[in-house]
Amino acid sequence: MDYGSGGGPGGSGGGSHHDSSDKKKRYHRHTALQIQILESTFKECPHPDEKTRMQLSRELGLAPRQIKFWFQNRRTQMKAQHERADNCALRAENDKIRYENIVIREALKNLVCPTCGGPPIGEDCYFDEQKLRFENAQLKEELDRVSSIAAKYIGRPMSQLPPVQPIHMSSLDLSMATYGGSTANRMVMMNSAGPSLDLDLLTGSAMGASSSSINPDPPFHSSLHLSDMDKSVIADIASNAMDELIRLLQTNEPLWTQSRKDGTDVLNLDNYKRVFPRPNDNLKNPNVRIEASRVSGVVMMNSLQLVDMFLDSTKWIDIFPTIVSKARTIEVISSGLLSSQNGSLQLMYEELQVLSPLVSTRQFYFLRFCQQIEQGSWAIVNVSYNLPQYNPYAQSQFKAHRLPSGCLIQEMPNGYSKVTWVEHTEVEELAPIDRLYRDFIHSGLAFGAKRWLACLQRACERSASLMMANSSSHDLGGVIPSAEGKRSMMKLSQRMVNNFCSSINPSNGHQWTSLSGLNEFEVRAFLHKSNDPGQPNSMVLSASTTIWLPVPPQNVFDFFRDGRTRPQWDVLSNQNPVQEVAHIANGTHPGNCISVLRAYSPSQNSMLILQESCTDASGSLVIYCPVDLPAINIAMNGEDPSYIPLLPSGFIITTDGHQEITSAGGASTSNMTDHGADHRGSTSTGSLITVVFQIQVSSLPAAKMSPESLTTINNLVTNTVHQIKASFNCPSTTT
Repeated sequence: MDYGSGGGPGGSGGGSHHDSSDKKKRYHRHTALQIQILESTFKECPHPDEKTRMQLSRELGLAPRQIKFWFQNRRTQMKAQHERADNCALRAENDKIRYENIVIREALKNLVCPTCGGPPIGEDCYFDEQKLRFENAQLKEELDRVSSIAAKYIGRPMSQLPPVQPIHMSSLDLSMATYGGSTANRMVMMNSAGPSLDLDLLTGSAMGASSSSINPDPPFHSSLHLSDMDKSVIADIASNAMDELIRLLQTNEPLWTQSRKDGTDVLNLDNYKRVFPRPNDNLKNPNVRIEASRVSGVVMMNSLQLVDMFLDSTKWIDIFPTIVSKARTIEVISSGLLSSQNGSLQLMYEELQVLSPLVSTRQFYFLRFCQQIEQGSWAIVNVSYNLPQYNPYAQSQFKAHRLPSGCLIQEMPNGYSKVTWVEHTEVEELAPIDRLYRDFIHSGLAFGAKRWLACLQRACERSASLMMANSSSHDLGGVIPSAEGKRSMMKLSQRMVNNFCSSINPSNGHQWTSLSGLNEFEVRAFLHKSNDPGQPNSMVLSASTTIWLPVPPQNVFDFFRDGRTRPQWDVLSNQNPVQEVAHIANGTHPGNCISVLRAYSPSQNSMLILQESCTDASGSLVIYCPVDLPAINIAMNGEDPSYIPLLPSGFIITTDGHQEITSAGGASTSNMTDHGADHRGSTSTGSLITVVFQIQVSSLPAAKMSPESLTTINNLVTNTVHQIKASFNCPSTTT
C-alpha cells in the first residue's frame, strides 16, 4: 500500500464528514506491471538516487515520494527476511548442539568400567577423570620439587625412590589450576606409613632459576588436536570466565576500592573470595599473591577496530610492543557467529615483559573469548589454560596464572571508545625480585591494568595520527614533501620501536653475559640473530643496564629528548650539538613525536638520526637510530621503508614505585585522561632508567661473541651511565 496522488501522510484534508472517502482516495495498490518494474530496478540498485526515482516516476505514473517509500519499505522487508533466516540458522545450530550434548550425556551414562565391568560413578565422570589426571600431574611436579630440595639436605640424589609411572594425558590441561602445595600436602599426610618431609621447605625459592637463564621459545603445536569434548569444556571455562569478568567490570564496592597511591581501583581480596569462592583457597601456597587492578579511559578508536586488533596476535604485539614480547594464536576454537567476532574463542600464548634486564618475563597459555554485549559494546576475557606438555615456568622468576581478566569496550557517539580494563593475575615468585624493581612490581605498575590502558591509548593516538594525512608535521627545508612521506616515516619509526623493545629480554635459549660496570651497576649482554628485514640473519650484540636516580621521571624524559642537552649523554656525538631537521607529532602530548636530527659534525654529513620519544602514565621511551641520508630519503619520499637497516638504542624511564597521594582529591580512574591517568596529586621519589645499546657483530649467522665486541658495548653503556649521573649531579656510587 502506497500513498496516492492526493498527497502524503501530512497532506491537508477536509472535515470528518468525508474521512472515509479520503482514505479510499489516498491509498491504492500498485499494478502488477509497476511492481515488476520496481522489483527489477531494486535488484540492480536497492538505493536509487533522485535521478533514478524521477525516471521511474515518469515511467510508472507514480509520485516521486511513492517511489521513495516503496524502496524504503522493500529494503526493510529484505532486512527482516535476512534476520529471520539468520535466526532460523542459529536455532538450527542450537538444536544441533543441544542434540549432540544429549547424545554425549547418554553415552556417558552407558559407559562400562573396563576393570570391574560396572557403571561409572556419575554423569560427570569424564570431568572427574580429567581432574584426577591434572592432580596426578601436580603430584608428580610436587614430588620432583620435594625430591630436589631433600637431596640438597641429605647430600645425595633421591634415586632410591620408586620411579613415577608416566601419566597418559590428553593434549590439553583441562583445569584452571591454582598454585601451591595443597595436593602434595594431602599426598604426604595420607602416606603416613612412609617417611615424611618438612613441607615448609616448599616455601623457599629453590625452584627458581638464576636470572641469567632465559626460557627458550615454547613449542607451538601446529598439529594440536582438540576433541569435541575438549572444545565443550573449553567453552564452559571461557563462558564462566566471561561471566566473572562482566561482574568485575560492572561492580564497584565492595569488590573494588580506590588506591591511595595512584587512584586506580584495587580488588578487595576478602570480598572477592566471598563472591567467587574457589575450592582449596585456604590451602594455597603462602608465597602466592594476587595482582588485580581496574582502570577506565577513552581510546581514539572505534570498537570494531579494537576487537579486530585484540583477536589478531600480530596486531596485539604491534599495539603493546613495550609489554608483549611474543604472542601466538595456537588454535582458533571458534571464529565467531555469522562472520563476526561475536563468540570468537582462541587458545593463545604470550610473553609479557618489563623493559629491563632485571625483570624476568611472564609466560601464559590462555583462552581469549570475545562476546558482543549489545550494539557497539564488546567484552573480551583472558583466562589461563595450561598445556601439560610444556612448563613455561621452568626457568622463570615468576609462576603466573591469569585469572579472568580483560576489558569492556563501549563505542561512543564521536567514534571513540570507552575502555574499562581489568587485569587479574595470581603470581608466585620463584626467585627474589631485584631490589630496584621490587616496589614497582608489587605496586602493580609493572603488569597492572593502568599500564595496559595507557599503552593502548598511546598506540591508538599514534594510529590516528598515521591515518591523518594532513596532521601536523613540519621541517626546516621541505624534507618531508608529502603525506605519504610522513606515513612512511612513521612506519619506519614504528619498526624501530618494535626492534628496540624486542632487544632487551633474550629468547630462543640465549643467556645473559654479565659485564663489569666498575661494581656500581651490572651490564648484561646477549648475542642474537637479527629479525629485522633490513639486516636479515646478521648477529647483533645487545647490552643493557638499569640504574636509579633521585630525579622525577618527567625531568629525565625532558633531559633525553632535548637536543640542547644531548651532548651531555650521547657519547657517539663527540659532544657536538644536533639540529632537528623534521618533526612529526604522533600524539596530543608534546613529548610524543618523531624527529630527524642532524649532528653538527663534518665527518657525519651523510648520517642522520631517527628518534622517537613517547610518554604516558606507564612510563617514557626515547629511542634513536643512525640512518644514512640515501636510506632516509626513501622513507621521506613515501617509498617502502621495510628494508632500511635499523639498529636502535635508547632509554626506558619509569617511576620507581614509591608514589604517594599528596592531596585527598586524587582523580578516580573513571576520570583518566587520554594519556592513561590523571597525575594530579601524585609524586615520585625517583626514576628507574634502563640504558640499551646494540651493535652489529657480524653479517654471518654463525658469528660468535668476541671479547672486543663485549668491551666495546660495555664501554658504551658504562660511559653513558656515568655522563647521565654527572648531568644530574648524582654521585657515581648511586644505583
